Amino acid sequence: MRHQVSFAVAEIARFKGQLLQWSSRFEEIAWLDSNAHADRYSAFDALLAVDAQTLMSADASDAFKDLSDYRAIVNDWIFGYLSYDLKNDVERLTSKNTDRLHFPDIYFFQPKKIIRIRGDIIDFIYLVGVADEIEMDFKAISEMEIPGLNDIAPTTNVRIKLAIFKDEYYRRVGKMLDHIHRGDLYEANFCQEFYAENTHINALMTYRKLNAISKAPFASFLRMDDKYLLSASPERYLRKKSNMVVSQPIKGTARRSGDPQTDLLLKTALEQDGKERAENIMIVDLVRNDLSKSARKGSVSVVELCEVRSYEQVHQMMSTVTAIVAPDKIPEELLKETFPMGSMTGAPKVSAMKIIEALESFRRGLYSGAVGYLTPEGDFDFNVVIRSILYNDTEKYVSFSVGSAITAKASPEAEYQECLLKAKAMREVLEGYV
Repeated sequence: MRHQVSFAVAEIARFKGQLLQWSSRFEEIAWLDSNAHADRYSAFDALLAVDAQTLMSADASDAFKDLSDYRAIVNDWIFGYLSYDLKNDVERLTSKNTDRLHFPDIYFFQPKKIIRIRGDIIDFIYLVGVADEIEMDFKAISEMEIPGLNDIAPTTNVRIKLAIFKDEYYRRVGKMLDHIHRGDLYEANFCQEFYAENTHINALMTYRKLNAISKAPFASFLRMDDKYLLSASPERYLRKKSNMVVSQPIKGTARRSGDPQTDLLLKTALEQDGKERAENIMIVDLVRNDLSKSARKGSVSVVELCEVRSYEQVHQMMSTVTAIVAPDKIPEELLKETFPMGSMTGAPKVSAMKIIEALESFRRGLYSGAVGYLTPEGDFDFNVVIRSILYNDTEKYVSFSVGSAITAKASPEAEYQECLLKAKAMREVLEGYV
């Protein structure tokens, strides 16, 4: 049972910084931030959950049933993630690639304290057992000093390495194209890893730097003891509110320019790019198919098709697909029927995942997965874990991965350059430490 107290705050931007800094005292943190991009499907501007009352953590084997059982037991808000490797649970696949991050395949926790920002209103939603701490916490947060972005540095330099070099990337994309030309698949999201070993970073400060230059609409910071996610995601995987579900897949990327006229030309070129539109439409069809498994007949609708939205680092082509499901539809079934998201796999989905696994050099883990929350009513909202840094403090291992959609018209050189563009923000904040 929870108790809610609300406050009005004048300087929301400052309070958000204070709130995030205050959260660093806890070993379990989930921070979700719209960075003022909140749309009609959003339930908040920012949301913080800290301090686990209970938690679940498991590897892929009936993971969605485990999640359903856990949610039924706690009957409360839970926050956490679904890793890409839950595909092995969903489709009975395997993953044999190297995993040096060692994140569990699924992780959720029931927080003692939830703090929600909506406009200039701050809602403190605490478990009854800690509700008497609300006034004290609000005062402590309001008085919190926020370190400057350059005030705290890591103890070691960050030296980024590539898991595969350019020539090898070309060779593997060539093999992917062979599969496409044979008809094994139409499209696949092929990814590569960048990593740093024997490295310590200040995870919270690094996230703040990443967020400052990205300002993504589905940003998130996650801490699970010694494991961290620092995400500048621009993409929503799946949102459920009452009996409506919404998916907003992204396919199609173009760089930004500081010159307004050039920037407009880049945006217009992306809007009119036949290859990028074809990639996006393929994934929209896949999402429509996934949602139709549970949707009421005739309710699946494409609300936006190939709309270009502009963020700090890139222009992105996004579509919005909605559907109506039965009010008693179990959330975990919806998630299992649509996971992993089509934008990170390809079409047909199972064939794409098998070929991806054979050609990629690393185990994706949380990358390409989803971070979000579920409410006691069974509503939920999850992002897609892209444009993200993963960090295992015990292993002193930092990783970020990027990918692009490979279709029959793909050029290995163009896809490689797209990957470098997507990697820019993560590499910038990490190598800025050196």
